[in-house]
Amino acid sequence: MKFFYLSSNPNENGLHEVHDRECEHIPSSYDRDYLGPYNTGKEAMRKALDYKKEVALCEVCCKSRERSLIDN
Repeated sequence: MKFFYLSSNPNENGLHEVHDRECEHIPSSYDRDYLGPYNTGKEAMRKALDYKKEVALCEVCCKSRERSLIDN
């Protein structure tokens, strides 16, 4: 499992991005909210949608070909 965060400030497209803790593009601790431990960014995004309506996965850390245990 990885630990995921949601950016507090939107990106240039107006979207709040989901990042894992190890991402090189994760915002500072003042500009992010903790989402919790998840297997994939897609799972973390479900939780992020409880906080923000405009949410996207980080292109760097969450767009890999990951598989969710709950999508199977």
